[in-house]
Amino acid sequence: MADKKTDCKSNAEKDCCVCSDKHKERSPEEYRDLINRLSRIEGQVRGIKAMVERGAYCPDILIQTSAVNSALNSFSKVLLSNHIRTCVRNDIRDGNDEVVEELVTTLQKMMK
Repeated sequence: MADKKTDCKSNAEKDCCVCSDKHKERSPEEYRDLINRLSRIEGQVRGIKAMVERGAYCPDILIQTSAVNSALNSFSKVLLSNHIRTCVRNDIRDGNDEVVEELVTTLQKMMK
């Protein structure tokens, strides 16, 4: 991993992207839930790729694409909820009010 903060877009070809110098310790349950959700999404995307490769009908592909978008939105909601309940709450308790601006910026980027 890089020692300094780097731009994710410039690291697209690398295995690891360092978007922040902060890290989150997750419980085994939270980690397992997030990984399982991402694995299902990954499988759905592979399924869409296979549909395109075999020439599936466009509306069928679009319906599956919508399902992936829904799954990603659900993943984001869970991750955001966990973030607010843990990281944000703890930072505010510790007197780090800058976390609120970070959260607002994150939400603005998510809603583009």
